[in-house]
Order: sequence, then C-alpha cells, then structure tokens
Amino acid sequence: MTDDPNRIQAVENVFEIIESVGELERCGVRELAEHMDLPKSTAHVYLKTLEDIGYVINRDGEYHLSLRFLNIGGRARHNMSLYQEGRSEVDELAQTTSEVATIGYEEDGYRVMLYRTEPTGAVFNNAPTGEYTQMHWTALGKAILAQKSDAEVRAIADRHGLPRATEHTIVDQDELLGEIESVRSQGYAVEDEERVKGVRSVAVPIESNGETAGAAISVAGPKHEFDDDRIQEEFLPALQNTANVVELKTKHY
Repeated sequence: MTDDPNRIQAVENVFEIIESVGELERCGVRELAEHMDLPKSTAHVYLKTLEDIGYVINRDGEYHLSLRFLNIGGRARHNMSLYQEGRSEVDELAQTTSEVATIGYEEDGYRVMLYRTEPTGAVFNNAPTGEYTQMHWTALGKAILAQKSDAEVRAIADRHGLPRATEHTIVDQDELLGEIESVRSQGYAVEDEERVKGVRSVAVPIESNGETAGAAISVAGPKHEFDDDRIQEEFLPALQNTANVVELKTKHY
C-alpha cells in the first residue's frame, strides 16, 4: 500500500492485473490469483470489471486482453512523427538488406519497439510491435543509451537493474558504460546474442530532435549472416543513410 497521497492504489492494482493478464496471455481467475498472490474473490472482481468495460475478454472462463489496447497504442503511435516519417524508410531498409528492420524508442528507461518490418525469408523472433525490453539487451537500446550522459545511463541501470537475458548479456554497470562509450565513438551499436541466442543486430542512433530524442534504427538476423565485414560494408551504410533521411523528414514534419 502506498503512502503517497498523489497515487491511487486501486489504479496501480488495475494496471498490475492488466500486465499480469498480458504476461500470462490467457488465464482463469485461479491462475491470476496465484500469479499475483491475490484472493480469488479479488481477482474475480477486477477481471469482471475489466470485462464489463471491454478491456479483457472472457472465453470459456479464460481471460485475455482485448484489442482496445491496440486501439489506444495505435493512436499514441500514430501521433508520433518518428513513426509517420520513419516507417516507409524502415520498410525500404528491410527490403534493401533482406533482414528484419526496426525503429526503437526510449520511454521510462525501456526500449520500446515502435515499428518493425520483415522482408520475405527474414528471421522472425515473435517480438511484437510495442514490446518493452531492457535497454542493455539490444543494439537499439544501446544506441539510445549512447545519446545519454553516463549519469543518465547509471540512473536507468539503478532504476531497472541489469538483468541477464543470456550468458552474453552485460550485467555490470562499468562494463555497460565502457560499451556505451564505444558506441558513441564508433557511431553504432552491436547486439551479439545478448538477448536471444543465435541473433545478432546492429543499430545506429537517430539524432535528437525534440520528439526523436532517444531513438534508433536497427537490422537483425541470424548471427552467421551478420559477420563484421557485412556489418561494415552493407548494413552500416544502409542504416546511416536511413537514419539521415528519417532525421531530415522528422525535422520538416
């Protein structure tokens, strides 16, 4: 229970339940109650309320999130010039490289996948648009962190921690700061199985311009297709060209 008079506990509870239903994908009352350590009666009241107002769907006793959340998220994304002006360029990047291409954005210290596109035959890892992940796990996140000061990077790490996703994940602040300094000096970030084994990615930052502060674009694919020569000779020129175009378009949006 919070003692902050500016926070409403019931609202916090609702969103914790929404996030838990999303994590579980679909669940019954008992499963949600056990997952959140709640009385079944409490879990039932919250789920029934959310069902009545259309934010969860009950199918044969199993609850899942409704597409109202897609409507809300879609509106938020649609209002961003980075999305409006960047998606066609990222589509072209994916076709040029034949790899998955994405736009990443920083919000509340997390990397948000704002948009992604996949050419036919590209590796698909089921990461949904809108996904929030730890910044230090991905090339996108590291390219975004490189636009921040060391103090800001430490503040994010202190707040959200540096949890491990794979054996290759950076979990030490000093090591992360060293990595971020390298990203700043070379102008791009590489993710080498730090989030998903067998996957490599390279990202470049999009220069800060109001809304676009804390953004980056990337391409990702199987590690064996992302050797250093291909990164330098093919991916980086394509990424940097795309970033330049997106920066120019968003400045005149």
